[in-house]
Amino acid sequence: MDDRALRDKVVLAMLPDVPFEGWSRRALRHAAKRVDLTEAELSSLFPRGVRDVVAAFSDWADRATEAALAKQHPARLKLRERIALGVRTRLAVLEPHREAVRRMLAYLALPANLPLGPRLLYRTVDMLWHAAGDRATDFSFYTKRGLLAGIYATTTLYWLDDKSPNHQATAEFLDRRIAEVMQIPKLRGRATAALGRLPNPLRAFGILARLRRA
Repeated sequence: MDDRALRDKVVLAMLPDVPFEGWSRRALRHAAKRVDLTEAELSSLFPRGVRDVVAAFSDWADRATEAALAKQHPARLKLRERIALGVRTRLAVLEPHREAVRRMLAYLALPANLPLGPRLLYRTVDMLWHAAGDRATDFSFYTKRGLLAGIYATTTLYWLDDKSPNHQATAEFLDRRIAEVMQIPKLRGRATAALGRLPNPLRAFGILARLRRA
């Protein structure tokens, strides 16, 4: 068993305790005992302790999402439908571990852990764009990921407290967020056109200068 598979095994063994123990050394030690790992082996797998475990959990969820999406043939869908499917699929992967996700967000909000959250979020949205078929390498690469990061983060927070059947309210919330983002290029185009109809400020200054000299 390679290190990634072994990390997955530890993380999955730890998840039942996380809702009660949090993402903690205590929960990690319990998981190590379940999979028969020594303290030295545990330190080798997770040299930064719980931070590495949280990162491994997010990585496991990303890979599980990517595998699930590959079976659903999202390339046949429109772009916005592919993105929505990606977000819904990752939340479905996390559904059995919703309280662990809640605890993870609380862990990432601690001052010492603040740099980790954006890194994990970036990896997730990058995976979702790749799964949606995006191969951009220009400036839009960063724009797309920034926009999806906002969509994914807010939808996850909404999902955590959603008690509607089959999380229908979350699906509707997600669709609204995507629709709002899809309006951005249209709004940018309208703003550019409106600005083009405004008087050229340099020309106005030239007229004022001529009047002053008259």
